[in-house]
Amino acid sequence: MSDGRAHPHQHQAAQPKWAIPIALIVSLFFLWGVANNLNDVLIAQFRKAFDLQDWQSGLVQSAFYLGYFFCAMPAALFARRYGYKAAIVLGLALYGIGALLFYPAAELRAYSAFLGALFVIASGLAFLETSANPLMTVLGDPAGAERRLNLAQAFNPLGSVAGVLVGRQFILSGVEYTPEQLATLSPEALARFRDTEAMAAQSSYLVLGVLVLLWAVVVFTVRFPTLTDGPEEETNEAVPAEGGFRRLLRHRHFLFGVVAQFFYVGAQVGVWSFLIRYSQHALPGTGEKTAAAYLTLSLVAFMAGRFAGTALMGRVSAERLMGVFAAINVALCLVGAFGGGWLGLGAMIATSFFMSIMFPTIFALSLRGLGPLTKLGSSWLVMAIIGGAAIPVVMGRVSDMASIAVAMVVPGVCFAVVSAFSLAGRAAPVGERDERLKIVATH
Repeated sequence: MSDGRAHPHQHQAAQPKWAIPIALIVSLFFLWGVANNLNDVLIAQFRKAFDLQDWQSGLVQSAFYLGYFFCAMPAALFARRYGYKAAIVLGLALYGIGALLFYPAAELRAYSAFLGALFVIASGLAFLETSANPLMTVLGDPAGAERRLNLAQAFNPLGSVAGVLVGRQFILSGVEYTPEQLATLSPEALARFRDTEAMAAQSSYLVLGVLVLLWAVVVFTVRFPTLTDGPEEETNEAVPAEGGFRRLLRHRHFLFGVVAQFFYVGAQVGVWSFLIRYSQHALPGTGEKTAAAYLTLSLVAFMAGRFAGTALMGRVSAERLMGVFAAINVALCLVGAFGGGWLGLGAMIATSFFMSIMFPTIFALSLRGLGPLTKLGSSWLVMAIIGGAAIPVVMGRVSDMASIAVAMVVPGVCFAVVSAFSLAGRAAPVGERDERLKIVATH
């Protein structure tokens, strides 16, 4: 019987007999990639269905990432009490229920109801990310935590590509009217058009909801390692939540990591949310399905960057590589903002390659040396995903006041913050910078 502690030899390599639960954990990265990037299609779709301005369509991401923000801490506390497996099952259940709520939302033809359903989906994803991300950092040698998490996260863009392809094929209708054409429609014809567009997402999300709930059943029936299952035990290293919060405030590099994660997620979500819109601005006359294909290309670049970045980390330190990638993205966003045309579009697509390693690298670097504070720390990093709610709205406001191209300056500023975090990590004292995760299982 395990005493609930993680001894050093337990983390040198994942045991082969746990291949199935590890595969299930990796699959979660795919599943939340689907949900995250279906939002990018929904923004374009709801803009038509409900006649929204850019900042209003950006509320899709606001509702989604508010779910992350409000549920990340409860997810961490739930995992501390009941274990990672229970948190994963609950997260999948909330995800599935939220997807099924698209049915009544479509029947009501209510934008607010869709936003509510997205909030429930994101609440479930908060449980999944709070559990799966730190879990991948502890299943193996702590010295390889950043690389291992990047490899697991490489399956996330596969889900992202799948989400956009599903949205492009089954949600976007390809029917687009100019304001002048809409003005010529009769009230009845206009209402039919809006209703049809509002109903377009219903069936796709119903299928997604059923599949996710079935996956929750599969996870529930599979036995997980002691490390990831069972109630938290009181050990000498266990830290009460209240004391843990106070102790986290003394880790300055961790706090900078939370800030960097806020701005990174805001930049990623902002670029992808408005890439369809940007494509149509940069290349006038581009249809929404063609613009969605550019978004798919961007996600393929993101996936390629994940694998390339993981390979490069075998030769280059995580801090140095992320710092270089972030600096490149600052330049690309400026090209996107002021270059225009194919040059600007190419630059914005290329940002995905270089942003690919940022989330898992910030996550792993921020958790270095936290030990028994790892679960609480991971919840703060997941809460930082609220940047995905704030930055797209800021971009939408800039777009409404200037243009969607100029709005790309905003993610450029965000990437500059990530670059600064990388430099801070490299400038830290060697003993602190090289301290690896010494994980203690407090559950």
